[in-house]
Amino acid sequence: MDKGFTKDLSELMQFPSEGIFSTVLAKAEGYNYTLMCLAAGTNIDEHTSTKNGVVQVLKGKGIFKLFDKDIEMKEGTFIFMPANAPHALQAEENLAILLCLTK
Repeated sequence: MDKGFTKDLSELMQFPSEGIFSTVLAKAEGYNYTLMCLAAGTNIDEHTSTKNGVVQVLKGKGIFKLFDKDIEMKEGTFIFMPANAPHALQAEENLAILLCLTK
């Protein structure tokens, strides 16, 4: 039986000079929780996932495109994506997000 754990996300954040730093926090058959830190100016091109997803912005600013809607990303923003939803993002500043994927 999983007893759970705790991690300090602010201590785990690492912003690369370019691109993306990511670390998997917890993963099992039904879920995947990943901390992603994107350098300012980094883009993730439009793609889809076969799983439902949640993005929670921890730090920084950017633009998240879900279907055809641009969503302002700032600390505290919560975004739900249904499975197979086209989405993309652009980091305007160093951007840290928690990405949760579930079945």
